[in-house]
Amino acid sequence: MAEGLRASVLLAPRVAASPAPSPWQLMLIVLIPSLLALGIGRLQIDGPASFHPLAELNAFWAIALTLWLGWWALSPRDGALARWFALATWAGVPWNLLMAGMSLAYFRGWLPAPLTTASGFWAVYGSLLSCWFIAQVRLTARYVPSGMRLALFAPGLLAITALGIWQALQEREQVWQQDYSASTEPERPRLKLTQEAFEEQQAVWQRAVAGLAPRRAGETNVYGLVFAPYASEDVFLRESAMVSRVLEERFDAQGRVLRLVNHASTTSELPWATPLNLRRALEALAVRMDRDKDVLVIYMSSHGARDFQLAASHWPLTVASLTPAELREALDAAGIRHRVIAISACYSGGWIEPLATDDSLVMTAADAEHTSYGCGRRSELTFFGRAVFDEELRKTHSFETAFAAAVPVIRQREIDAGKDDGFSNPQIRVGEAIRPVLDSLSQQLGRAGSGGQ
Repeated sequence: MAEGLRASVLLAPRVAASPAPSPWQLMLIVLIPSLLALGIGRLQIDGPASFHPLAELNAFWAIALTLWLGWWALSPRDGALARWFALATWAGVPWNLLMAGMSLAYFRGWLPAPLTTASGFWAVYGSLLSCWFIAQVRLTARYVPSGMRLALFAPGLLAITALGIWQALQEREQVWQQDYSASTEPERPRLKLTQEAFEEQQAVWQRAVAGLAPRRAGETNVYGLVFAPYASEDVFLRESAMVSRVLEERFDAQGRVLRLVNHASTTSELPWATPLNLRRALEALAVRMDRDKDVLVIYMSSHGARDFQLAASHWPLTVASLTPAELREALDAAGIRHRVIAISACYSGGWIEPLATDDSLVMTAADAEHTSYGCGRRSELTFFGRAVFDEELRKTHSFETAFAAAVPVIRQREIDAGKDDGFSNPQIRVGEAIRPVLDSLSQQLGRAGSGGQ
């Protein structure tokens, strides 16, 4: 173990005369760093947590492949493979602990602002990973009998590492998860997947589509689609209701708003928020609206990921997350021209480019490298939804004006709330062709007296 730590800083391990570790010794040598990493992972969660061993076992394929790669490269004899694996394990310990500590600091909000961005975080994390990789290759070079085998070992190890990181980023189930069974809060309602529930949802969908009001001729009509796919937190349910009311009251969209929500309490009232229902909703709205004249307002509220996927959950129902490309494809297929799209989610700035057109206004609660705020269990509304829709759009019919007024309000509220990972930095992109359409709509609504300018 001590000589492996020397190898972590590229010093030669002094084990030439040492016997190979026994199977039990090797097990302990490998187990101790694993337990250290598990302990650091547990610290990422406040309060009670439950351990999910299967999630931990999912990564063991990387150890097996690395062992096979080492066996092939070393042509082992006289315990060479056991010596190499023991040393390689501890040569990685300092760097693995630093990377685990950095992840802990990120989840705990301890990192300074420059490291909370995707580029800042991965620059430092990637440097630590590079040090680990160099130490592994340097150590292996002391044991490999030929340069050719080392030349193949290095890219093989790199491929295993890259695949392991990709798997970790895609993994939905974490080793440590919050244990809500010890909570004193009232038990949340839970969805029960029964035949009655599925039949009820079909009836709910039919009622929602059949209830869409016909468009009024001679003027621009506003239609709405509100999408809240994350059932585990009530803030998205409340926000979807608020946005629907604002569209109906301020934009004369009574009877023209489809609200898709994942929540156990709304199974008999609202269609589920799934990618398939989203596509069907766009098709149903496109049939009823003038696709070249009317305006569709889409509001999406959920958690967002660094890869710009909109999180979805409605356990035990399996719901796929939504990507910007999928929304763009569905909109283009429906043929809806004038689009106002708002995404309230972390890292939602990554949706701007995929959705931007000359006929679209796209605004997001954050840029592509920062989190937004207000999506916790105790939040009434997200900071973005509250400021833009619940406050500023009740004073104006202009989305641009409301957004501009809301941004400094959001900034101040994030400061007051102690948000320490950088300003969310909401974004907006307005196509040149939609601006006169929205200006005309604002004037039309003002003349109708629906709340004044």
